Amino acid sequence: QLQLVESGGGLVQAGGSLRLSCAASGSFFSINTMGWYRQAPGKQRELVARIIRGGSTVSADSVKGRFAISRDNAKNTVYLQMNSLKPEDTAVYYCNVEVIGMSYWGKGTLVTVSS
Repeated sequence: QLQLVESGGGLVQAGGSLRLSCAASGSFFSINTMGWYRQAPGKQRELVARIIRGGSTVSADSVKGRFAISRDNAKNTVYLQMNSLKPEDTAVYYCNVEVIGMSYWGKGTLVTVSS
């Protein structure tokens, strides 16, 4: 069983920065992909960025150049550094982790960007 604990959300003004963290704990063999998704009110959940164990990343066009995903394999933790935040980045951000054949989700952390 794997548990995810997210932290770092909050209220920030447009142009500001936040750093999200997601730590995985429990009994598992090895984490392959770690990522962040977000869901704004009235919209579908969408991929923000994901990173595989070797370090390759994929990110949404809307966040390229502003957000950076990274991971610490020793700590089973994934980070999302969010810079130049915009009001349209307001959403609940969910951590996602893929272990062989299984996908796990965090409970989500709210990011609110005021104009």
